[in-house]
Amino acid sequence: MTDGQRQYGPLGSTLVIIPTYNEAENIKPIVSRVRSAVPEAHVLIADDNSPDGTGKLADELAAEDDKVHVLHRRGKEGLGAAYLAGFRWGIEQGHGVLVEMDADGSHQPEELPRLLTALKGADLVLGSRWVPGGRVVNWPKYREVLSRGGSTYSRLMLDVPIRDVTGGFRAFRVETLQGLGLDEVASQGYCFQVDLARRAVQSGFHVVEVPITFVERELGDSKMSRDIVVEALWRITAWGVGSKVSKIRGR
Repeated sequence: MTDGQRQYGPLGSTLVIIPTYNEAENIKPIVSRVRSAVPEAHVLIADDNSPDGTGKLADELAAEDDKVHVLHRRGKEGLGAAYLAGFRWGIEQGHGVLVEMDADGSHQPEELPRLLTALKGADLVLGSRWVPGGRVVNWPKYREVLSRGGSTYSRLMLDVPIRDVTGGFRAFRVETLQGLGLDEVASQGYCFQVDLARRAVQSGFHVVEVPITFVERELGDSKMSRDIVVEALWRITAWGVGSKVSKIRGR
């Protein structure tokens, strides 16, 4: 997408939002890496009342570092709900950039500076596995096929010019999020990422993809499930069909 002659203002302060559920083995290393990669950024750990003690470890990190914050949530309500809560917290605190990042190490904090640099000339920057220069490490072939297929299906059904529409490593200007109608977002799981991407494109925001290296988690369990995949397929199909019907009726 092109942004014409638009002039972008300064980014403002950055908040990296890390949703967690049973990430006790990963939370300290990932926060340490974020703080090293972008020392000026704040970190918000949005924990869904993890039974493995992730929330307590997050509190310990916050007690040691005034740029680390914790949002304790009532229970496991899905990735989308955790991010929406984190977005609202970040907006209330006056941050200018809100970043989505997984806790499991699959998103490399060392690549954050490139996303933030790209955001100086964009409304939304996506860390992309499927553009030239992007890649995945330690993924079984079926996972790659599923991810590539999901992004391709989403792109075609929703008519969005994004190669990695399901990816979850993203940097938003706060004005972009405020223009996406977050109060209307009901999708959960990884479908949430598709929902925000399509809303950004439909709203005319300038979206840029930056190649990243996605590394499969080494510790803990993946949160991907059959229910998440089914929800994504159902919602994406419904959005796509609804959009195409609307265009036909509008002719």
